[in-house]
Amino acid sequence: MELIFLGTGAGVPSKGRNVTAIALTMLNERNSIWLFDCGEATQHQILRSSIKLSKLEKIFITHLHGDHIFGLPGLLSSRSFQGGETALTVYGPVGLANYIRTSLAVSGTHLKYPLEIVEIEDELVFEDATFRVTCKELEHGILSYGYRIEEADKTGALDAAGLAALGVKPGPIFKELKEGKTVTLEDGTVVNGSAFIGPSKKGRVIAIFGDTKVTPNELAVARHADVVVHEATFAADMGDMAGEYMHSTTLEAATLAKNAEAKQLIITHISSRYSRDDNQSLVDECRTIFPNTEIATDFAIFEL
Repeated sequence: MELIFLGTGAGVPSKGRNVTAIALTMLNERNSIWLFDCGEATQHQILRSSIKLSKLEKIFITHLHGDHIFGLPGLLSSRSFQGGETALTVYGPVGLANYIRTSLAVSGTHLKYPLEIVEIEDELVFEDATFRVTCKELEHGILSYGYRIEEADKTGALDAAGLAALGVKPGPIFKELKEGKTVTLEDGTVVNGSAFIGPSKKGRVIAIFGDTKVTPNELAVARHADVVVHEATFAADMGDMAGEYMHSTTLEAATLAKNAEAKQLIITHISSRYSRDDNQSLVDECRTIFPNTEIATDFAIFEL
């Protein structure tokens, strides 16, 4: 899995940062891509990346401010012309369906693929055999969500050496043993597959936050996450303004990551008042509290 940051700015685009959009690529895990938020010109950013819209399976919208949704109608339309034929589901706050359907209707846009719009009514957003997505409400003056993406634990590795010692050769029988089945060999030896499977590998956890001021709900989303992606619209000395506009500072994002016992923090949604030259000072502020912090820039890729 990889996180690809397509836009890392706050409020309005700047020359150095487009507005918010984050892609989670899962080509090995489910041969698809998920998108979190879709600010204006996201499809243009995608043209400069390795992302294919035909692989886009789900879009998760954190909240309905323009810098997080104004790119949706164009992207949904363009997907029809870029080989997108499989179903696409868009999740987000109440009001999202009206925005999308109205935009498509008044522009006469006809999609060539099934589109499902799910307005969130519960903390469980999506779940299948491989991933579970939950959410919590944040505090931003408008309904805003933080998403927790949990990968299912993976079965442990098969002890091929131990099986070889019993005379079991690689082949179809390995698949049965990997599934924990009991197999009888040609010589009558009974092999219990579960005895040759190593410890399961814990699935990865990713926390992606919408815009928010500090709120207790954040901890449940970020707890023990492998990666926390959190806005840091303002530097530490702008705490009053951050509170007024219901955003977070660098130190507040870092404090959350520390309290959640997360492994890594990536800060994004940086105010246009800060230039690329300010990146190091912003990330250094975070590192005073949470050392394993990085700052996202447009087109930055983080492997998970």
